[in-house]
Amino acid sequence: MSDTDTHVPLQDLNAASAEPADDLAYNEDEQASRIAADLEAVFDVPVQVSAVLGRSKMDVGELLKLGPGTVLELDRRVGEAIDIYVNNRLVARGEVVLVEDKLGVTMTEIIKAERT
Repeated sequence: MSDTDTHVPLQDLNAASAEPADDLAYNEDEQASRIAADLEAVFDVPVQVSAVLGRSKMDVGELLKLGPGTVLELDRRVGEAIDIYVNNRLVARGEVVLVEDKLGVTMTEIIKAERT
């Protein structure tokens, strides 16, 4: 081993009073900060977020007859989770909430994507 090589001291696991080495253990806050720093390059990338309350199929003729006050029946029930899409990919499910005088969505379930 030369003088330019770095030497990392290892904890003696056979010692009777073996305590965890604080300098080697990663703090959760430090790890979260590193992850955030790694992702900083993509923070300004724009994405399209859509919250889908439900869907309905109809003919073009029916669509043209829609007007103000028309009730459109969707394929979801009241209280059922809505789908949240990012760039047309389902990423979560959530619930509609009212924040002051605006509608919002709170995520209740994250959908793990299957990588192909």
